[in-house]
Amino acid sequence: MSSASEATREGDDLAFAGLIGQGQLLGAKEVSSRELVELSISRIEQTQPTLNAFRLIRAEQALAEAEEADRRLEAGESAPLLGVPVAIKDDTDLAGETTPFGCVGEFEPKRSDAEVVRRLRAAGAVIVGKTNTPEVGQWPFTEGPAFGATRNPWHLDHTPGGSSGGSAAAVAAGLVAGAVGSDGAGSVRIPASWTNLVGLKPQRGRISTWPDPEAFNGLTVFGPLTRTVGDSALLMDVLSGNVPGDRHRPPAPADPFAVAAEQPPRRLRIALSLSIPYSGAPARLEPEVRGIVEGFAGRLEELGHDVERADIPWSLDVGASIMPRAMGGLREWVERVPDHGSLDPRTRHNARVGRILSPLLGLAHGFESVARRRVGKTFRDYDLVLSPATAQPAHPIGACEGLTNWETDKTIVAACPYAWPWNVLGWPGLSVPAGFTAAGLPIGGQLLGPANCEPLLLSLAAQLEAAESWHERRPSTPTAGKV
Repeated sequence: MSSASEATREGDDLAFAGLIGQGQLLGAKEVSSRELVELSISRIEQTQPTLNAFRLIRAEQALAEAEEADRRLEAGESAPLLGVPVAIKDDTDLAGETTPFGCVGEFEPKRSDAEVVRRLRAAGAVIVGKTNTPEVGQWPFTEGPAFGATRNPWHLDHTPGGSSGGSAAAVAAGLVAGAVGSDGAGSVRIPASWTNLVGLKPQRGRISTWPDPEAFNGLTVFGPLTRTVGDSALLMDVLSGNVPGDRHRPPAPADPFAVAAEQPPRRLRIALSLSIPYSGAPARLEPEVRGIVEGFAGRLEELGHDVERADIPWSLDVGASIMPRAMGGLREWVERVPDHGSLDPRTRHNARVGRILSPLLGLAHGFESVARRRVGKTFRDYDLVLSPATAQPAHPIGACEGLTNWETDKTIVAACPYAWPWNVLGWPGLSVPAGFTAAGLPIGGQLLGPANCEPLLLSLAAQLEAAESWHERRPSTPTAGKV
């Protein structure tokens, strides 16, 4: 093998070492933070013409922060992510930078960091950039006039999903070992499913959404996207916590999430639910996806768990809760956009719907309590639920381009009917790799539980990861000029 090939392989191995692995190498002084950040920036810039994962690349600032991390490491300091490069989504405030949230326009730079960024910095992480997301995070495809199309590292003709598609593409391609996304209707779990990643939607309030007391009327939470369960647990420990202004403040877990990820679960009772919640548009589970998820259920049984078909008792109250809250949150965010004329017509339409539905917000929040009581009955008999993360594999790039609002909604519901109800309920959900289609597109299985069950989800997912080794699979890293 040539020296160039060896260098490429070594660079790939370092890029895919994970948050924990890179941190261990830094601690052992086998690599410097500057080397890690240089590698990350190089891979980002090399793949930007193809993957297009980033809206903002902080090359100069990140390298300066890496040098400071190296000085701290040399002085004997330690922190969970000291010197490790990570990425955040374009909906997250970073001091000195704008937060366009996927929109076109001239936005004012933010004066202070969001709480999640403050916590990343406190843990020593080096933020290399902000990742692409569709306008106001509306869609499970990451495309828009502000930045073009973000592509799936496993198949460049397909979307990585959305709305945290840039974060998912960046982690799946080894541009960063971990990234933060946000999930308001599946926006972490859907791209995790379509890029062979671990994507966790935590309990509402587990991670502060400050400077917003709550995001999208309580639907949206921040969550990690990583290649391993251990890395997700590490990010959860770093990011979790509240500030006085937060509207939701769940109880802290008894132990760190990293501890939960290291402990095997007890024998669990798991319901396999394939039923599709009422979404106002038709949806059908594709047979190939169904086969992958049912095979995944079989592997859970091989690990000693009891799995049986038992559908969640969906009803109209879940769907009645999400629309006023989602559209109302979108309307509030659109008011921050300086030039409404630059927005996608579908975005402007949805903002108008949010204004019309605003009198129903109180009723919508009330429906959440009804839905929690109804769906919560499932957990009298089962510890967790396994469902598909999506009903279809990732769509081709441009599949929703030029569609009307109703055509777009039908396309979205047909592909992604399974994730959004857990945002209404506010409970934790975790997408983990379940397999690949015959065309080589990743498919995720969604593990769902009641309030504050993140430790159990991480424990089970870590057991699955040890058996499945999904983190050992890598896409062919796309390079400039190859589409």
